[in-house]
Formats: sequence, structure tokens, C-alpha cells
Amino acid sequence: MTGYFSFIKQHWALLGFGFLTVFWGNFGQSFFVAWFGADIQRSLELSAAEYGSAYSLGTLMSAVVVLWAGGLIDRVSLRTYTLLVSAGLASAMLVLSQANNLWILLLGFSLLRMFGQALLPHTGITSMTRHFDNQRGKAVSVAMSAVPGGEIVLPVLAVALIAAVGWQSTFFWLAIAVPVLLVPLLLWLLSRAQMSDAVSQTEQTDQTAASADPMAADFSAGRAEVLRDYRYWLAMPGIIANPFLITGIFIHQNFLADVKDWSLSWLATCFVVYGIVHWISSLVTGALVDRFKGVRLLSVFLLPLLLCMLVAAFVQGQWAALLMMVLLGVSAGSSPPITGALWPEIYGTRKLGSIRAMNMSVMVLSTSVAPVLFGYFIDSGVTAAGLYGSGALYVFLALILMNFSYPSNPAPIGLRGVV
Repeated sequence: MTGYFSFIKQHWALLGFGFLTVFWGNFGQSFFVAWFGADIQRSLELSAAEYGSAYSLGTLMSAVVVLWAGGLIDRVSLRTYTLLVSAGLASAMLVLSQANNLWILLLGFSLLRMFGQALLPHTGITSMTRHFDNQRGKAVSVAMSAVPGGEIVLPVLAVALIAAVGWQSTFFWLAIAVPVLLVPLLLWLLSRAQMSDAVSQTEQTDQTAASADPMAADFSAGRAEVLRDYRYWLAMPGIIANPFLITGIFIHQNFLADVKDWSLSWLATCFVVYGIVHWISSLVTGALVDRFKGVRLLSVFLLPLLLCMLVAAFVQGQWAALLMMVLLGVSAGSSPPITGALWPEIYGTRKLGSIRAMNMSVMVLSTSVAPVLFGYFIDSGVTAAGLYGSGALYVFLALILMNFSYPSNPAPIGLRGVV
């Protein structure tokens, strides 16, 4: 941890920017929005199916737009991109605060998932992976620690605000907080970090690297090169495994509690443990990434998720909930530092935003499919052993494919003749 303290002290402004963008992105995450579900359904007189369909469809719509919008971070200044995305988040909350029918709710969910779940964290993590090299893992871990922090703090805030002013007014005041609190803080941190123009700095970095090493000029791939790389297709099932399965588990947590005979109060306690383990796992993995590189850790990072699915499928008893949440926390915390470091290690940084946007779009798409797919199997009478056992089989096969991808050939794409 000493390494983290000195690292944060030296780069506090840029790391603070990354942390804040990820933290405010939590307002578009499922764990936060879920607390509004009952009030929204009651207020708009929606069935559970209508509400769930609006949420899934809104997420799907956001995944399509993110594919284009995420790449803009490679072509405009970081300051401009931050302002645009922050304005989008405020707009999403304003739309939701005025939602009085299913269609406006659908628009609000689409905007909230686009700018909250996707683009605001994308802004921070892309900045971390692009502007840190030897300490990239730590940078991503510091920024991503905002997720478990949000998981612990924001549900309490949501419950308190909804009880005090109602769900629509809660979204209204959160929208006001974006230009009043978030934007000034982000711009101040960027100015202190001297990071107002990410495009020019990235070009200068590439030019410096190219002058020092002629091979480095080739070490800057875009989407076309990524899609032609066989390793990408072998790795993708494993890379989306965490967001897909974790979303399915969280959205349908009541099913798991019922079949395992866990009380909701006990499960809520286990969620606190999950948040703590998530945070610790992220910090530990960040240090490991800086030591061993993300590509080397890909071969093992799905093991905690595999064990989690096996516990959910076959282990009974109250203690199984705690074990499952510990394993899920390790898996959720280790994934972002490893995959975040992978893309610049293999494909360079010049078009990093475009590459991350493509991957993020696929992951957002997976999170839109998971609730519907899990719900279909649950309604069809599939047992916990069948549902989560199938998830374990998927993770096992994804892990095999993962080991034949980047870990078996970790050469950067710019080293011709290797890939």
C-alpha cells in the first residue's frame, strides 16, 4: 500500500479526475437504479415486465450509440469530451425527473445508461490507461475503487432522498448537482493535472516513442486491426463474462435468495462484504498488473468467477452467500485493472478510446441481455443448479479460449510477423 500512497500523492489531480468520473458514473449503474424500481413502477403504473423491458431496451440503445460516441475521445480534447459527457448525464437525469409515461422513461434510461454506466467511466479509465504506463494498473485501480465506494454509499443516499422528496425530485436534484458540483471539480482537476488537451499529448507521446524506437510507430492499432486479430475473438467471451453474469445475479438476486433460503437482510450484509472485497481486490490486482502486465494475468482472472458460479449452483447454507459474494467481489475487482491494461499493452494508445468504446459497447450489450435471459430461464422453471451450473460451464469454456488468446501470444500488434 505504500506504493499507492506515494503514487496518489504524486498524481493526485489526474487520479482524482479518474475517481470522480467513475464515481458519478455509478448513477447509471444497475445497483443504483434498482432502488428506484418499485417507486417508478407504482408511479407510472407499470408491470414488472414493462419496467424490465424499458430498462433492457434503454441499455441496448445506449450500447449502439456508445460504439460511436466513445471513439470521440480520440479526436477532441479531454476537457471538451468531459463537458459533453457531463452535460449528457445531467440531461438524462432531467428527462427521468419528468418521466410520466413508459416512452419518456425509456429515453431517460437510455441516456442514463449511455452517459452514466458507459461514457463517464470511459472518460476516466481511458485517461488512466492512456497517460500512465509503468503504473497503469494502479491508476485504473484507484479510479475503479469508486465503484465499490459507490456500492456502499449511494444506496443509502438513494433511499434517503427518495423517502424525503420522491424519486422524480431525486433525479432532478442530482441533475442540478452535475453542473454545480461535478463539472467545476473535474475542470479544476484537469487544470491542476495539465491535461486539458488529451489529443495533442497523445500525439506527442507517440511521436516521442517513434523517434526513440522505429518499431513503436507501428504500435498504434485501431478497430480494424483489433477485429482482424484472432486473439481478440478468443478472449472476448471471457472479457464479457464478468459484466454479463454479475448483472444477471444482481438483477435476479431474489430468485437466488428464495431457492437458497437466504434472508434479504443476510444477503444485504453479504453485499457489504462484496463491496469491501471488490475494493481490496481492485487495489491488489492493480499492483500485480504493474508487476506482471495485464496480458499475463488473463489466464487466471476468471477463476474466482468460475468458483462463484459453482457455489451459487451447488452449495447450500447461509455461509454459501458470504462465500459467493467474496468470490464475486474478487472477480469484479480484478477484471477492470487487467482488461484496462490489456488494450494499450497490445494495441497502443493513439486509438485507445475507439477500441475501448467498441469493447464497452459489447459489454453494455451483454448487460442488457442478461436480465432478460436469466428471467426467461427462471420463468421456465430452470433450477439454480441448472442456471448457475450453465454459467459455470460458460466461464470454464471462456477460460480455455482465453488461454489460447493473448496469454499464448502476448506480442503487441505493432511487432510485425508475430501475430
